Order: sequence, then structure tokens, then C-alpha cells
Amino acid sequence: MAETDWDVVIIGAGLGGSALASRFVGSGLKIVLLERGGYLKTEPANWDTEEVISRGRYESDEVWLDAAGRSFHPRIYHNVGGSSKFFGGTAFRYRSSDFLSRTLPDGTRTAGWPVTYEDMAFWYDLAEEAMWVHGSAGSDPTEPERNPYPFPATEHEPTIADLHRRLEKASLRPFPLPVAVDQGPGRRCRKGSPCDGFPCRIRAKGDGENAFLRPALKADENIRVHTGIRVRRIVHDDTGRRVRAVIAEGPDGEAEYRGRIFVLAAGAAGSAALLLESASPLHPEGLANSSGMVGRNFMAHNNSVVMALRLFRKNPTRFQKTLAINDFYHPEDSPSTGASGNIQMRGKIRPENLANHPSAPVRLLRRFIAARSLDFWLMSEDAGLPENRLEPDADSRIRLHRRPSNMESHLAMVRLFARILRRSGYPLVLVRKPRLEAVQHLCGTTRFGTDPKTTVMDAEGKCHDLDNLYGCDAGLFPSSAAVNPALTVAANALRIGSVIRTRMSSHPPKDRRS
Repeated sequence: MAETDWDVVIIGAGLGGSALASRFVGSGLKIVLLERGGYLKTEPANWDTEEVISRGRYESDEVWLDAAGRSFHPRIYHNVGGSSKFFGGTAFRYRSSDFLSRTLPDGTRTAGWPVTYEDMAFWYDLAEEAMWVHGSAGSDPTEPERNPYPFPATEHEPTIADLHRRLEKASLRPFPLPVAVDQGPGRRCRKGSPCDGFPCRIRAKGDGENAFLRPALKADENIRVHTGIRVRRIVHDDTGRRVRAVIAEGPDGEAEYRGRIFVLAAGAAGSAALLLESASPLHPEGLANSSGMVGRNFMAHNNSVVMALRLFRKNPTRFQKTLAINDFYHPEDSPSTGASGNIQMRGKIRPENLANHPSAPVRLLRRFIAARSLDFWLMSEDAGLPENRLEPDADSRIRLHRRPSNMESHLAMVRLFARILRRSGYPLVLVRKPRLEAVQHLCGTTRFGTDPKTTVMDAEGKCHDLDNLYGCDAGLFPSSAAVNPALTVAANALRIGSVIRTRMSSHPPKDRRS
């Protein structure tokens, strides 16, 4: 079955696709987002820890393979809003230095971005406004120059305020964590509801659907979302220079979507796999892959969870994600320790989070621990190595080849912070180190840059090899930095959406069919 011709076909309705689509409000152009999953229901199960954590109610049943062929279950989501429906709201800008090529402590080198922080600053402003980001400008010692946050920082609850004072006494400089949550007097957020890792029942989270897509759909009837549509192949014309259509599977069978412009927004894994599966005689190694870089340079942050306890004091905090530390962000900030990365509070640990902990005592005492712990997420940069790659197998399962980089620096930060916590009055510190299936914040598989021999897309998100195929998800990222990527995905997608709209306005269609 053939679908109506569209001006812009966006493959994926996650954070990047939703933000990009929002730039076409009022343009008169016909936009369709093709989403493999559906809309998440607002239902009691959204906040049910047993359903969400233990049973993985909203997770994809997708299975990946490691380099040795062993299967594992990555935490991947296929739904409108993508993984942003489950993020904890952390909304950092990348540091100015994150856009530059740098050498990490293990000697690996990051790739520079084809844009600078100054190029991105305006788009960060727009993304923060749309996503209800709360923060305090100037409080983060590593933050680049910026305008004030659109909303004031969320106040610490008493236990976190006490932690803040203790960390300051340890000569650290904690600051308010920037969060994309609609908090404050008269706002939507109900403190005490699950947040980090849960969809929000009351739409108080600044995710892709709430912040960008729903307002766009309400404002412009020319923007549509088709759910339950899995794009299987991208088809080019006889020249091999332009995409003609995408072939998809939907509720009614096979469907063909034709368009003028096509945008990859299926996430770093989905977009790269789709290009590789769209090989043709003119593109035998995969579409847009003359560089051989599609699927390569895979990155996922090095993450650890740290729990600090005072055994005789419970932690009654209702919203814990209000504090962060960047004192060790750059390797040169702590040269004697080798530590580098970001430290932030994570959503409050619940007993269900510890049910599968590798330590039997932790599993046994999970309710005691969860009632008392202060919970931290420690994150360090992963470098984009060409040998770190993903590729679909004959059954369209993703096989991941990955050798983590910069891990010693990450573990050094974990050890250093654990010592600081103990000296600050938290005698019991528990650490859960990274696991194979922990592929949060994956990026880098279709990276953009100025050289077609080493990158897949140009600075404006257009594939070097094709004239009407763009990308706007984290696959474009040349480096992963050491902070959460969500805000940068949204800001970059807004920027690329504006580029596409301007170009299409300069070249209107000669024959529009309905």
C-alpha cells in the first residue's frame, strides 16, 4: 500500500524526532513521524514499581548479541517520546570543551564537533524553555557562558540540604542539578511520585512528547504521527543520490511512504541499523556509508550507581534529583587521582531496584538499604572508537562489538567519591559497577563532521552521500561528553529542523499531490 506523499518523513518519534517536528509548526508543510511503537497510556502502572522495574512493562523485548554471540536485553524503548519518557529529567548543556577534540586519561582521543558551543547556545535556550528546565546559572563551576535558566532551581529537601553542606565542608562545590520537570507552586509535578526510570502519569516531565510533540500536534494539523510503523528499508532513486521512499511494516501490512525530505530519528542504534539494512547495488556497504563509518564509533557512558547510608537515619526525600558535582569533570581537575566525570543524584532507589543486585546481602536487606540510602549516578565519558560498532545480523538483531574506554578514570572517580562520602559522615557506601546491558545514552554511530571520508553526515545533519536524507538523533554525536545527552539531542534537532525548514521554503514543491 502506498501512503500519501509527504514533505518531510521523520523516522522515529523520540526526543530528536519530536523536537525537529516542532520546528515545522505553521510552515504549511506536510510532516509525518513514523513511530515503531505506540503512545504510552497514562495509567496506574506508570508509577507501579513492580510493573516498571521488576516486570519491565514498557521495555522493548528486543534482544542484542555481544561480540561473542551471547544474547542480552538492553533497556530499549519503542514508543512515542522514546527513551525520554523514562529519563529522570537531567538536562545538562555540554561543556564548551566537549565540542573540541580532547585526549582522555587512557590516551584515547575524542573527535571534535563540526559546531561549537556558541553555535548551540541559542538552541539550548529554546530547548530549556520547551522542556521546563529548572536550574541556577553560574552555580556549576564548569558550565559555559549562558543566559539565566527559564525556571528557578528546585530546592533541596532537608536530607539533601544536609548532604550539600557536608560536601562543601569536604571542599567540593555542589550545585543544583538542572532538571526538566514542571515543578514549583501551581505546576504539575507531585513530589514523591516515581520519576527516574518511570513514565509520568501527569505529564510533568519535559520529555519529547510532552515538551515538543503534543504542542506541535495541537498547533498544526499538517503534522501527523503514525504509530505501529516499523521502517524496514530506505529506497533511493536511480541516481543513488536521493531517497525516494521508505518501506515499512504496519498494522495493515507493508506501506510505502514517499517524501521530499527524510530524517533519521530512530536513535543511535535504530538509525545506524536501518542504513546498513538499506544496502543496494549503488550503496553495497549500506546507505550513506561510503565512509564505512555507519554503525561505528559506538559510545555509551561509563555509569555506576553509588549508595551512601547513615545506618540509623532514614532518607525521607521525595524528589532526590536536586544536586550535582562537577569538581572532577575534566581530567586536569584532579590530576593526582586520575578521576574524571560527573556526579549527580539519581531518582530514589526502591527495593525493587535492588532485587537483582549481584550481592546477596544487598538483596536480602534491600528494604532496609532503600529506606536509608542517598543515591548517586556517576558518569564518565566513553570515547568513540571505530572498532566499537553495532551491526544487524541476518535476523535483524543488533550485534554489539564494544571495548569500553576511559574506564580506569571512571573507577578512580568512584573510589574517590566513596572516600569523600565516608569522611563526610556516611560510613556505608555501596557501589554497583557498569553492566553489559547498561547501554544508556548510546550515541556516535552516524556521526557528523566536515570530512565525508570519516563521518556520515555534515554539520547541518545531511548525509554526505544523499541530498535529501538527514539525521537528528544522538547517532550524530562525535563525542559523548560526561553529562546526560537529552538536552543536546533536543537542541541539535531544533537547529537541524530549522535548517531543513529554511531550505524547503527556498525550494517549494513543483507539484503537490494529496
